[in-house]
Amino acid sequence: MHIAVMMFSTDQTVAPAPLARMLADRGFEGMFLPDHSHIPASRRTPYPRGGDLPPEYYRTHDMFVGLAAATTAAPGLTIGTGVAVVPQHDPFYLAKAVASLDQLSGGRMVFGIGFGWNSDEITDHGVPFTQRREVTREKMLAVRSLWTEELASFAGEHVQFGPTYMWPKPLQQPGPPVVVGGAAGPKLFRHIAEYADGWAPIGPRTIRDGLPDLQRAFEAAGRDPKTIVLHAFDPRTEPSVVEYYASLGVERLVINIQPLGPDHLERRLDEMAGLNALVA
Repeated sequence: MHIAVMMFSTDQTVAPAPLARMLADRGFEGMFLPDHSHIPASRRTPYPRGGDLPPEYYRTHDMFVGLAAATTAAPGLTIGTGVAVVPQHDPFYLAKAVASLDQLSGGRMVFGIGFGWNSDEITDHGVPFTQRREVTREKMLAVRSLWTEELASFAGEHVQFGPTYMWPKPLQQPGPPVVVGGAAGPKLFRHIAEYADGWAPIGPRTIRDGLPDLQRAFEAAGRDPKTIVLHAFDPRTEPSVVEYYASLGVERLVINIQPLGPDHLERRLDEMAGLNALVA
């Protein structure tokens, strides 16, 4: 199992390039960045973890710009999105940004995606919150077409375009691994089985209890359940938790850490570096 790190990199914390170098120097396999375009002042949507929305949500760097800086600063590092809120992105720019990053990183891009939880933010992008899953589905099917077909086209309810060219194609074919974040459920698993490669939830028990249903969804879609890619996002760093993830067959554990300045971040990463030996 690989261990990667995700942090909200903002204009008040360590920037993506030095963050990538810090991670590579300590033996971490990858770096993931989150995705928030803006935060509407209305704040009608409660923060899922309760309390006030943390200040870093308002100040995060653009995810794709940050990952480009990271892969330039630490070329051997896996880079990933944790997670891209697909309904908020234009499918052409989304396909091109991810394909470009996959090329620039030497095929080390992981495309984590989600449907989004902040209705204020999603609505500002012209997407009704109740339709975000179907919008995501069509955009991802369109992205797949742009990645794999020389002359791509798509005709859906939310996405339509005629024959078109788009390069570069991803270095990884038929595209970088697509893992979908979210809690277990039949609707989520149908989405994963249709257009993604795997699942990236929070919590090992979620994986343990939900994986059989995801495997059945793959079988129903005519796909081999053995090909399911498992990632996990978790802020916990206890060795027993890390080892449990590994025992479940998780390919990559992405540890979420608090946004920190240089001195505090170095100490935090030094404390975590020993986890890599648990899964080596």
